[in-house]
Amino acid sequence: MEGAIVARGCFIVGINISKDNDIELAVESENGTVELEDCVELSRIFEEKFSRDTEDYSLTVTSAGLDQPFKVWKQYVKAVGQKVEAAVKGGKKIIAVLSKAEEGSITLDYTTLEKTEGSKRKTPVSHSDTLPLSDINYVRYYIDFNQENKNDR
Repeated sequence: MEGAIVARGCFIVGINISKDNDIELAVESENGTVELEDCVELSRIFEEKFSRDTEDYSLTVTSAGLDQPFKVWKQYVKAVGQKVEAAVKGGKKIIAVLSKAEEGSITLDYTTLEKTEGSKRKTPVSHSDTLPLSDINYVRYYIDFNQENKNDR
């Protein structure tokens, strides 16, 4: 089954099986997005390998979802250069560009408004923080619903 997933340019993010044999297979595309055809084809291949006559189950093949926290290392690597939301242990949330993903750590580039010495106003200060994954509660893509589309004017 995994060979068929790789052949479609995808990778497994998670497999959940409920006690009622409801199977959910979450996949993500190596380059781009998971298309409906990918889900349909992977579902068909799964059903060829696991007969419903032998085992009673329901199957859902889905994309990992942009709003879901990253679960596997490949998601971090794929997100390099993208804007993400990271929740750091201790309660701090950072909206940043994930600039580097090296085994066991990620680098986040972001700007905050801070008071600087000799200034009455807060000024933008750039940060580039490399954090071990053990210091992070979750990372997911940042979706900005408030951003205006300048082409609509």
